[in-house]
Amino acid sequence: MPRMSVSNPDPTLSARQTPLRVDAEGAARAAELAAANINPKTGLATDYLNHFNEAVMLLEMIPDMPECSEDFLGWQPLSYAEHFHASNFKARDLAIEAYDSADARIRADFDSITDTMTSILTAVGAAMRDVRQDSTRAKLAEQAADWVKPLVARAGGIINGQGSEADVDYIMAH
Repeated sequence: MPRMSVSNPDPTLSARQTPLRVDAEGAARAAELAAANINPKTGLATDYLNHFNEAVMLLEMIPDMPECSEDFLGWQPLSYAEHFHASNFKARDLAIEAYDSADARIRADFDSITDTMTSILTAVGAAMRDVRQDSTRAKLAEQAADWVKPLVARAGGIINGQGSEADVDYIMAH
């Protein structure tokens, strides 16, 4: 009987075959994620940003159509998992699972940005509920859109493997 290395996870494979098996599994997983529009390097999907882009779009409409403030006030914050549970995204379970297993540092950077966007949008919503003048709501909407749009872009960068020191470290290690 041939000797096997203790580190070999599958005793039916030689030590030389094991890396190929792992690489094939990794490649299959990466292909599955990519086909579902989930970045295989970060485990995050840009579809979640649609939640914030919707709010920004409504904010941008308020100066010209003040009645859109009611639509914006109907916007509710959703976590990553809540967004996908409520969506028609074909691979929603895969998106949630990939997020849950993403590198903790990348996820922390991403969550920090999305938490900031959520805080801005909910604070502006509260302020809009307190004011009665359309011109004040328009100014609030313009300012909030100006704050949130660059954060959406930064979150997109993290999803796509840019814009975070943690994801650079992760990508370099894998």
